[in-house]
Amino acid sequence: MARRAKGERRARPLPPPLPPERRTVGQLVGEAIRLYGARFWRSLALGIPVVVANALVWARPSGDLQLTLLPVTALLISLSYVLAIGLVQGVSVRTRAGVVAYLLAVALFLPVPLLVAIFILPGLVWLSLVGLSVPAVLVERLGVRAGLSRGVQLARADFVHVLGGLSTLALVVVISQFSLYFVLREFADNTRMIAAGLASLVISPLVFLGSALLYVDQEARLRSAGERREE
Repeated sequence: MARRAKGERRARPLPPPLPPERRTVGQLVGEAIRLYGARFWRSLALGIPVVVANALVWARPSGDLQLTLLPVTALLISLSYVLAIGLVQGVSVRTRAGVVAYLLAVALFLPVPLLVAIFILPGLVWLSLVGLSVPAVLVERLGVRAGLSRGVQLARADFVHVLGGLSTLALVVVISQFSLYFVLREFADNTRMIAAGLASLVISPLVFLGSALLYVDQEARLRSAGERREE
């Protein structure tokens, strides 16, 4: 009898996920993982630009030379972000809006490595404040100025959720990459560079998928707040 009761408890279905306007940071990460698994190969491809960017940086140990790589890094990371938005939203990036969104993403990402070098929080705050401008341009077909204004508006709908979401995604990705890196080094005869590259390839797509989902959350929160004001 006790075993059957225990089995029934285990068989209970999980509670349904909260809608985007009430989704927690933990569920945001969980949804990013679910989406990764559901569209594995397309999601995995998002890690390729990250591997290339990391390889370029690792090949240049001098700090002065690394500064010259910032534009290239911005080009590569922005590509993954825009592609992730297209994947999450189901919109094509091969449009004029896709080009504008990509160029805007490059411009917004350029100062991030410098901000992170000072302290990681300013970089996260900057991306939380303006990063949603990129999906606004791509999904809503806005111009650069309107997209920037819309991005800030979306961020302000629940800035704590955006900052907390990006911080959690970054933390999960960093910890997971280090864990996978050490596993690959320990149980496979891989060189340090290959192990680090594989870890980046597999884990980094999570941060892009999660960041794209933040637009869904914030747009729903802003729309819900507007409906409540109208009532």
